Amino acid sequence: MQRKHYLPIPVNTLSRRCYLIEPPRKAHDQRNLLTGDSIQDIVAVKKFLHHEFRIKDLGNLKFFLGFEVARSQQGLILNQRKYCLDILAEFGFTGCKPANSPSNPTVKLKDDEGDLVQDPTAYRRLIGKLQYLTNTRPDISFAVQQVSQFMSKPRYSHLNAAFRILKYLKGCPGLGLFYPSANPHRIQAFSDSDWATCCITRKSTTGYCVFYGNCLISWKSKKQSTVSRSSTEAEYRALASVACELQWLKYVADDLCLQIPLPFPTFCDNQSAIQLAKNPSFHERTKHIEVDCHLIRAKILDGLIVLSHVPSKHQLADMFTKSLYPGPFNVNLSKMGLLNIHHPS
Repeated sequence: MQRKHYLPIPVNTLSRRCYLIEPPRKAHDQRNLLTGDSIQDIVAVKKFLHHEFRIKDLGNLKFFLGFEVARSQQGLILNQRKYCLDILAEFGFTGCKPANSPSNPTVKLKDDEGDLVQDPTAYRRLIGKLQYLTNTRPDISFAVQQVSQFMSKPRYSHLNAAFRILKYLKGCPGLGLFYPSANPHRIQAFSDSDWATCCITRKSTTGYCVFYGNCLISWKSKKQSTVSRSSTEAEYRALASVACELQWLKYVADDLCLQIPLPFPTFCDNQSAIQLAKNPSFHERTKHIEVDCHLIRAKILDGLIVLSHVPSKHQLADMFTKSLYPGPFNVNLSKMGLLNIHHPS
């Protein structure tokens, strides 16, 4: 499962510091967002748009395409509480007993075990809604990525795994991303991979998370496209993915006129992958990943990233590559910058 980014469109007619964020064309909600770092420029752009299109100003952002925005002097919280409650109500889980994690670490999903679901349309609709919910819920990204692999022929074991996600959401429907008003001006990333974790294809899972200061701004949990011969290769492919993401974020920061210090610290818990990135020579065992090697080397030489080792117990991207037991899962989740304003305790 990969997040979809909606790029801001600069309104260059009046100011380079104002950006118009448009929803997808197929969305029924025709509202747009206008953001910027100057109130005077925003007012001027609104006057210009009203003169051209007769727009209606709805005030400060509170609800947009299922996203709820709550502001205070401490910062901003972005969540999808109403959307989450609507999913629970649609599938009859408003009165269920909450689960303490989105997936069961002891359960391995397979494509040939259990009876086929009689109505796969309901399963696909549920997974589609959960995929949209991952825009503000990184804690369910890996679990949703797992159940979304069986859309063509879902079985009841897959449906029960999807219901486990709903039971987890029942206990924390209002959890959302918190962006404090006082935040360090830096970008750092954590990259991880679980080697040969898929029991069907033996492909590895890539997971990473990117922080702007203490705020989570990008994350990914996705099965790799090819089979890796070693854990080092799997980790290196994950590093290549996060390097591309950091390059994209650098372009976005430049468009927003943000001067973020380089290089971006990138943390990996595999020493072999780090040493391979620092070694410019290739040998027979690394020829099959030479393209990724050149990519990482290029980003290091360009000064975009710097690789550092992090112990596995402090690897924040761990929750995007495997199912964790409730203890490690909650410890990892507490470091993601998620808050629930409906249950402050």
